Amino acid sequence: MLQVNVLRQKTEWVKERLAVKNFKQPELVDEIIALDDERKRLQAEFDATQAKINASSKQIGKLMATGNKEEAEQLKADVTNWKASLEPIKKRAAETEKKLEDTLVLLPNLPSEKVPKGVSAEDNEVVRTTEKPTLNGNVLPHWELTKKYKLIDFDLGTKITGSGFPVYTGKGAKLQRTLIQYFLDYNTAAGYKEIIPPFLVNEDSAFATGQLPDKEGQMYFVNEDKFYLIPTSEVPLTNIYRDTILKVEELPVKMTAYSPCFRREAGSYGKDVRGLNRLHQFEKVEIVQVVEADKSYAALEEMLNHVERLLQSLKLPYRILRLCGGDMSFTSALTYDFEVYSAAQERWLEVSSVSNFESYQSNRLKCRYKDESGKNQLVHTLNGSSLALPRIMAALLENNQTENGINLPEVLWKYFGDEVID
Repeated sequence: MLQVNVLRQKTEWVKERLAVKNFKQPELVDEIIALDDERKRLQAEFDATQAKINASSKQIGKLMATGNKEEAEQLKADVTNWKASLEPIKKRAAETEKKLEDTLVLLPNLPSEKVPKGVSAEDNEVVRTTEKPTLNGNVLPHWELTKKYKLIDFDLGTKITGSGFPVYTGKGAKLQRTLIQYFLDYNTAAGYKEIIPPFLVNEDSAFATGQLPDKEGQMYFVNEDKFYLIPTSEVPLTNIYRDTILKVEELPVKMTAYSPCFRREAGSYGKDVRGLNRLHQFEKVEIVQVVEADKSYAALEEMLNHVERLLQSLKLPYRILRLCGGDMSFTSALTYDFEVYSAAQERWLEVSSVSNFESYQSNRLKCRYKDESGKNQLVHTLNGSSLALPRIMAALLENNQTENGINLPEVLWKYFGDEVID
């Protein structure tokens, strides 16, 4: 959530940055400032009226003591009228405050100056890329490979739940567990503390990280308990520090977690969502950092390098994209996507997003730290996939297939207990 004082002090600049994100309601900035003006006016009116009541109450006692009964009675009547006026002022102030908050959350985060202009994925900027592999012979996509080697049963998942809920079996289940363990070990070796968070969160948590009110249509909701199934462990991890004031020496906070992720993905269909390409339930290992404001872009670069080295260890071809304004999330200030290349499908598959939210989430979270002067400052929050499993598994299977089986990268041998799936 943006800060009102920033909107007030840098109004035109804010509108320019919102335009980079292709935000279509810049007039909301002026509306928010007007609502804040009204809130301040009502608060001043309430305070002034209360001050008159307090001063007059003292004056009434003095007038009574000096025998000025008639003047005292008139002042009593005035105090009664002033007290009666307080409740309407208080009510209008509360209504204005609520409207201000409801309007403020409609504004997305402001994109960093590094964000390229553009309206869609075609406008994203390629930062780095590796060479695409070529495969010889009868190349199969992963949905056929998983059937051939009995790794995943998509039909059984449809029977049990519905499409987009695969059943991993045998060596497929083992490979899934192998990847999770390797990713967690890789992250913890880099200083990330492992957490097992809840997989359902309440409305306050979903609001604090920006899923609400932006993505409620993509989230599964447990109506009776008013809980949301998490779309990523970023949500519970970041909310660990909701309503918290950290000491500067406690920063940076670095966390990692495995979790199932649940996304409705409404409207998804067609060849690009076959097999593991797009699921309603999938597994992911996440990394999150909570840092001092002036260190968040250094932390973002560190996270980028961390994820890049992880992909390199898996021997997967990849590219890194800096997302344009029109392709960024509602909450992000700057996002880099990692994509791996599927030689069987001949397309790039997104496997990680690494984002800096600056203070957008922490303002909602009310997560602050005391700086060296003892003043409270908003932290900056960052998160990244390290990594999302479905498309990683798809690329591993497709790019490493041979006539005799599927070769696994060396870093997985000790976890999987074998070098090949045959």
